[in-house]
Amino acid sequence: MVAPGYAIPRGGGGDFNPAGPVAPLIGEILVGRCGVAPESIERALTKQREEGGLLGEMLVRLKLIDEDQLALALSLQSEMPYLRDLPRADEIPVELIDKLPINFARQRLVLPLGRDASGRVMVAIADPAAIDVIDAVATLIGEPVEPVVASSLKIIDHINKTYTRLRGSHELEESGKKEDEEAGEDYQADELVDMLDANDEAPIIRWVNSLMFQAAKEGASDIHIRPGEKDILVRYRVDGVLREAKRAPKKFQQSILARVKIMAGLNIAEKRLPQDGRIRRKMAGKDVDMRVATAPTAAGESVTIRLLDRSSVLLGLPDIGFAADQLDTIRGIIKRPHGILLVTGPTGSGKTTTLYACLSEINAPDINILTVEDPVEYQLEGISQTQTNAKIDLTFASGLRSFLRQDPDVIMVGEIRDRETAEVAITASLTGHLVLSTVHTNDAAGGITRLIDMGIEPFLVASSLVGLLAQRLVRRPCYECARPVRPSEEMLVELGVDPHLFFSGGYVLPAVKGQRPPPVGTVFETVGCRACGMLGYKGRTAIYELLMINDAVRRLALAKADAGSIRNAAIEAGMVHLRFDGARKVMLGMTTPEEVMLMTAESSD
Repeated sequence: MVAPGYAIPRGGGGDFNPAGPVAPLIGEILVGRCGVAPESIERALTKQREEGGLLGEMLVRLKLIDEDQLALALSLQSEMPYLRDLPRADEIPVELIDKLPINFARQRLVLPLGRDASGRVMVAIADPAAIDVIDAVATLIGEPVEPVVASSLKIIDHINKTYTRLRGSHELEESGKKEDEEAGEDYQADELVDMLDANDEAPIIRWVNSLMFQAAKEGASDIHIRPGEKDILVRYRVDGVLREAKRAPKKFQQSILARVKIMAGLNIAEKRLPQDGRIRRKMAGKDVDMRVATAPTAAGESVTIRLLDRSSVLLGLPDIGFAADQLDTIRGIIKRPHGILLVTGPTGSGKTTTLYACLSEINAPDINILTVEDPVEYQLEGISQTQTNAKIDLTFASGLRSFLRQDPDVIMVGEIRDRETAEVAITASLTGHLVLSTVHTNDAAGGITRLIDMGIEPFLVASSLVGLLAQRLVRRPCYECARPVRPSEEMLVELGVDPHLFFSGGYVLPAVKGQRPPPVGTVFETVGCRACGMLGYKGRTAIYELLMINDAVRRLALAKADAGSIRNAAIEAGMVHLRFDGARKVMLGMTTPEEVMLMTAESSD
């Protein structure tokens, strides 16, 4: 039974009739009823005239609206009820989803949810105009249905969750086999016992597929396959933390590694040298790229697979955790005609996501954007992207040098690793180009000293750099189980927060998209529940340190001052350092004090 209070009642007093009066335009509804700016509609209409497609889908693709806003607008246009929150996947009756093939549900974005008070089957659909789909569902289920509009992302997520419960049924097995034969894309999870009880290659293939499918389902960023003396250990990295996922007997080691290598296009006979490859698959309704790296060890080859989920990387600047003051400054930097913006931080801190968000923000038909990356993680529409290739001497420096002959406005360099790349990037910035890149340092000020240590003249560094952005990823508390608590004064002092101001509500917090501060004087304490796997955390956000090049910083760079002196001068000029930005997000309920102190340990002075 679907819980009452989910849906918005029908407005208009009748079912949607395609042959009836002309429905209001989706753009008019979004502006008049959903608060979307008319300028956003005009921008999407311009893009639609160039590329075709539906206006609503174009608005979502340009990140001018989200999926929920589109679903609400479609429900208002069709006078069909809108369902903002779907019931829990484990509450959906198995007998209903058992009658609907998974291929049909995924392709047409439709899912039965349960029965309403009148006994009719409530069916979530993303496209209310697809009357044929609604009729087909009624025929397959054999009962009257009541359609409601829901966002496509939520429907896809629930399809993956609900049909996983039918893994062992004949329906899902046949659907999985058909998908494997026709597209070779979607994976379904198999139990480890299938591999142990068989001696041929097929169970190995299924087990490796299961490994990747489960990792994508759990939102893992990496899969680590490590051979031991007696078995093979598989671990997933979820929200930055490694945990054991599976084990397999040692006798299957070569077969498992060979299967991964074949999928990644690697040489299965080469076991002495490290290799790098790439796998692209569609899993659980999502396009997932996997970067594969092998390395020889004493116990055999070790494999690390990095999963790159397109939906998690292609985010807009307002969606990646910037406070309002930082967001305005970043937007000012990336709209400059020339200069260098460096994003700093360790591996896995979200630097690529930030650079892609910057490019998406300024991407327009009248701007020529070129990138050189290692590797190209995702294709960005309208942007020319080049991948480095050491075998043909296509490096960051050589690629960047050739770009200067392509009349670019904006250039993104995946990473400044050496003096040659840094020199070409600085030359590009001084000749009228905006350059975005990354460098591996612990904080923003360290980026300046790193360039000087590479052998770049201090006056070139001081004149070309516009800003440096340091960042870290911190885990979010699981809001299903986290509880607000009163922090100790010692903890607040360690975070750099004045306890008196904190408890009196004297802090004015900058807005962060989609966040509201918890009650004054509280922070979240993690607990652990089934939703977060008893970890207490679910998902991550970023904390930032944005250093702008002002006169004081420029003088210190020219004098080859140390990073600490540059950092102190920037803080005096108003820079919000990493730990304090983390403290602000603690007060907004976006993370916990423990996470912030752990991730900013080196910058706590």
